Amino acid sequence: MNMIVIILFSLLYVIIRKKRNMHILQQNFYNENNRYIRWGFKNLKAVFKLDIVLLIVNIINLFIKNNLLIYINILYIVLFIIEFNNKKKEQVKLPLKVTSRVKRMFVTYIIVMIIPIVLNIFVFKDTYIFNFIYSLLISLSFFMIFLVNVINKPIEKIVFCYYKNKAKEKLKSLNLDVIGITGSYGKTSSKNILNDILSVKFNSATTPKNYNTKYGLILTINNHLDKFNDIFIAEMGAFKRGSIKALCDLVKPKYGIITNIGNAHLETFGSKENIQKGKFELVESLPDDGLAILNKDDPYQVSYKINSKCKVIWVSIDNEDADLVAKNIKMNHNGMSFDVYFKELDKTHKFNTKLLGKPNVYNILSALAFGLYKGMTLEELEMGVKKVNTIEHRLELKKYNGKVFIDDAYNSNPVGSKMALDVLDLMDGLKIVVTPGMIELGEEQYKLNKKFGEYISEVADYVILVGKNQTKPIQDGLKEKKYDEKKLFIINDVKEAFKIVDDIKSDKIKYVLLENDLPDIFNE
Repeated sequence: MNMIVIILFSLLYVIIRKKRNMHILQQNFYNENNRYIRWGFKNLKAVFKLDIVLLIVNIINLFIKNNLLIYINILYIVLFIIEFNNKKKEQVKLPLKVTSRVKRMFVTYIIVMIIPIVLNIFVFKDTYIFNFIYSLLISLSFFMIFLVNVINKPIEKIVFCYYKNKAKEKLKSLNLDVIGITGSYGKTSSKNILNDILSVKFNSATTPKNYNTKYGLILTINNHLDKFNDIFIAEMGAFKRGSIKALCDLVKPKYGIITNIGNAHLETFGSKENIQKGKFELVESLPDDGLAILNKDDPYQVSYKINSKCKVIWVSIDNEDADLVAKNIKMNHNGMSFDVYFKELDKTHKFNTKLLGKPNVYNILSALAFGLYKGMTLEELEMGVKKVNTIEHRLELKKYNGKVFIDDAYNSNPVGSKMALDVLDLMDGLKIVVTPGMIELGEEQYKLNKKFGEYISEVADYVILVGKNQTKPIQDGLKEKKYDEKKLFIINDVKEAFKIVDDIKSDKIKYVLLENDLPDIFNE
C-alpha cells in the first residue's frame, strides 16, 4: 500500500515538475547553443527547489533501512501541494505550447520514469532502492528533461528533414520574390512595415509573429504561402555564426534588409565581429542580380567589406550622401511626419505614420527603398506608410483608464531603449518607466544597463524596476545620477507595477513606458 501511495503522489509531482522544466526548455529554444543548460547552472536554486530534501530523506532511508516510508509519503504529498499551489498562483506571460514535439518528449519522459518501477518489480524487489532511484530521478528532473531532449534528437531530426524538404519543394513550385530581413533589433517591426507598404500593390506574405528560426520559416512556407503570393518576407534571427546562412540556404532570398547591428545575443555570438559577420551572411547569400538595403548610420554596416556583387541601396537619417535620407522628423503622441529625399529621383516627398521612434523611421526608409525598386510610385508609397499599423509591443500607444501606456515590451536593446525614452520625453505629462532591464548582452550587460539607468534618470518622474537582482545595474545608474529614491519602486512581479501607477497621485496625464517584458524564466 505504501508503495502505491508513493508511486501515485510521486507521479503527480513528477508530472507537474516535468511540465515546468519542459516550459523552461521551450523558452530556451530546446537547448539551442546550450541555452537550457546554461540557464540551469545559473539558477540552481530554482532547478532543485525542495527536491533535495526528498533525496536526502531517501538516502537516509536506504542506509538505515528504517521505516521512514510514512514520512516519505507525507513528503511527496507536501511537495505536490506546494508545487500545485505555486502553479495556480503563477501567471505566465508565455505558456507552454503543447506542440507535437512536446507530446513526443512527454511520452519519452514517461517511459524513462517507468523504467525504475519495472526494474524494482522484476530485479531489485526492494522498496528502499526503488525510493532512492526514484527520488534521484525526481531531484534531477531538470536534467532528465535535458536527457529526454537528447534521446529524442534523432526522431526530431527525421521530422525536421521531412518538413524541411516539403517546404523547399513547395517554395520551388511558387513564383515568389523572397526578401530576407535580419539585424540585431527591429526585424519584426521592419517585416510588418514592409508588408503593410507592399500590400498597396502586391500580394505579399510574411512569417507570422516573430517566427524567425528554421522551424518558423518551414512552418510558414508549409502552412501560410500559396500560389497567389507575389513576395515572401522572411524574418531571420540568429544566436550564432552560420544561422543566417542556414536560413538563406532554405529560402534562397534575392533581396535582403539589415536593420542594424548591435549587442543583442552577444553572449552566444561571442563578439561584435561575429555578430557583424553573422548578419552579413544574408547579403553574402544574395545572387549577383539581387539587392541589399543597408543602414548608412550604422558603423557596423558601413565598415563591412561586402563580397557580394548585388546592388546596394543605403538609407539614412544623418548621412546626406545615402540613397534615401529622412529629414524634418516631427513626433507627437499621434505619430510622426518626415520628409524623404530620393537620390535616384532627385525628389523629396513627405510621409505621415502612426508609428513612433527613430527606429521605425529607418524601417520605413528600408521599405520605401524596396517598394521603389519594385516599381511602386511615391503616391503608392505614401499611401502605404499612412496605412502601416502600429506594431504590438513595439512603441505601441495604448490608452486605458485615463493613462497612456507606451508598450515597448518586446525584446529591449540598448538602441531601442534609448529611443523609447526619447519618445517618452516628448510626452506632456507625468512620465513613468517600468522595466526589468536588458539581457543577453554578454560582458557588457552591466555597463549597458547602468547607462540605461542614467538615461532613465534624465526622463522619468517615477521608475518601477522589476526584479531586485537583475535591475541592480539600473539602480546603480540611477544612484550615480542622484535620482530621488522616493520615486523608485523595486518589485518582483510586473503586475504589481500597475497598482503602483494607479496609486501615484498627479493631476497630469500619466505616460507609462513599458520597456521590455522578459520571459518567465527570468522571474525572480
